[in-house]
Amino acid sequence: MRVTDLTDATWRKSSYSNPDGGACIEVADNLPSLVPVRDSKAPSRGALVFGADAWAAFVDGVKRHRR
Repeated sequence: MRVTDLTDATWRKSSYSNPDGGACIEVADNLPSLVPVRDSKAPSRGALVFGADAWAAFVDGVKRHRR
């Protein structure tokens, strides 16, 4: 398993997160070619790190299949 240094990550709450504090995720989109994602309620538990292309494909798929 590779460890990614996220000390320079600038976290923001996803616009798709629940505004009532429920299911909330944070993303850091200031790292070239990487998109870390973490639970905003438990940030110390770490993050899942996706390649930028994989994350873009995921977001595109979600947008296309939203109803």
